[in-house]
Amino acid sequence: MGLSLFFIAFVIIICVLLNNASSKIGMPVLLAFLLLGIIVGSVKFIPVQFSDYAAGEQISTIALIFIMFYGGFGTRWDSAKSAAVPAGLLASLGVILTAGITGLFCHFILRWGWVESFLMGSVVSSTDAASVFSILRQRRLGLKNSSAPMLEIESGSNDPFSYMLVILMLSLLEAKVSTGQILWLVFKQLVFGIGFGVFIAWGSCKILKRISFNTSGFDSLFIFGIALLSYALPSLVDGNGFLSAYLVGIILGNSQIEGKRNLVNFFDGITGLMQVIVFFMLGMLAKPSQMHIVILPAIGIFLFMLLIARPLAVSGILAPFKKYNAKQQILISFAGLRGASSIVFAIIAAMGAPGLEHDIVNIVFCIVLLSIGLQGFLLPKAAIKLDQIDRDTDVMKTFNDFSEETDLQFSEIVITEDNPWKDKMIKDIVKPHNMLFCLVIRASGASIIPKGATVLHQGDSVIMCTKAFRSEKKLRLVEHNITENSRAAGKTVRECITTDKAQIVLIRRSGENIIPNGNTIIRAGDTLFLNVGR
Repeated sequence: MGLSLFFIAFVIIICVLLNNASSKIGMPVLLAFLLLGIIVGSVKFIPVQFSDYAAGEQISTIALIFIMFYGGFGTRWDSAKSAAVPAGLLASLGVILTAGITGLFCHFILRWGWVESFLMGSVVSSTDAASVFSILRQRRLGLKNSSAPMLEIESGSNDPFSYMLVILMLSLLEAKVSTGQILWLVFKQLVFGIGFGVFIAWGSCKILKRISFNTSGFDSLFIFGIALLSYALPSLVDGNGFLSAYLVGIILGNSQIEGKRNLVNFFDGITGLMQVIVFFMLGMLAKPSQMHIVILPAIGIFLFMLLIARPLAVSGILAPFKKYNAKQQILISFAGLRGASSIVFAIIAAMGAPGLEHDIVNIVFCIVLLSIGLQGFLLPKAAIKLDQIDRDTDVMKTFNDFSEETDLQFSEIVITEDNPWKDKMIKDIVKPHNMLFCLVIRASGASIIPKGATVLHQGDSVIMCTKAFRSEKKLRLVEHNITENSRAAGKTVRECITTDKAQIVLIRRSGENIIPNGNTIIRAGDTLFLNVGR
């Protein structure tokens, strides 16, 4: 037991380190987890082995529920709605076209059977939200003409349609089905998926607005349960649970519910964990010893989808929309990465039709490796080459946690007797251009909205607003208590700081916060807050 826990802890730590290193070496982070899973699954002496497709399907399905839910929950509808119609068409009709065109390639070029060919096309027909989101956010790719929100909505919502096609193809493989049965299957998938999704989201919003959770974090657990319910209920009547989960996510994520900021952070972490689990587990399920058998058809399908199937589907759908030029269509086509969902659907296909002639799971696995590794690596370069980068657009605006990325910072300045702003009008005060006077609280307690002619007096509290600090080189504050025996006791701040790598930014004394200057004397009992950089 101890050895197994040690191994699991070691893998988690390596995954976290890979997450930081991937942005520096340019490798998509999810590919790193996938490769780590392959390595771990190939080493036979490790204490944990995983090769059960049935368990893999169950784990992947649960993970995909939260990935789909957060695909909607994390979408900022106000920023994304301008691209909703074309993105919705790409997510539905685009999936059908991609599956059909790829299926024709598998039948006529690779000489596969009809149903198995279209099953293969269905499995790889959707783009992967986790991979697309990871690259857009990691590289902060601000794209022209609403390309980023279009990719976000498409990749977040097209998995349900791919799943529906897979279920349909499996039904055709299992037995002869009539046209009426096919239409009934499609009806159940769409109507029950949409119906339950809207109903569950509506009911959840009502509950969240009527009750207040007494224990911190219970609202997150409530939404956690709702995410699972959004998949389970429609699945009981053969509805599309993934479509329901996505709809519940996008409705809740764009509703006025209390504590939504914390919920976004919570599900961002949950989804990140699920992505790591899926990619690492799928890597362990892979069979490197059999890759030489499937590599040629995998490369053929990958190149055909990259150069023909996906571009035809994208251009066919976006051509009627005059505002999307050829270069933007090429970029959107190139951004159609295949990822975890394709492998999950391949496992579902293998479990649902064990007599398949071809090893769909490992073929799809190779396609995903090529897509994330090659397309994912080249996507930022392709955006630059096609002149689709918009330097004035922040891609984070399309995500619901945008407010966390661009918080404004409020600060208070008390006008003391020796303050140079004392008895001056605001218009005469020299201040940074990105700083705003928001509120003046007089010594009497009266609050006023400041104007240029407002005069600041001794005892006034001035509330300033400026953009919060955001950088790769983050500030790190260290708390240090001063005792009677401390070397700093009795000395001034200027005497204590002997290096440019540390700075006393705050002194807490008897409950009072003091902003120090060089002449401030440090006393025993003080608590110093030091900025020591990263």
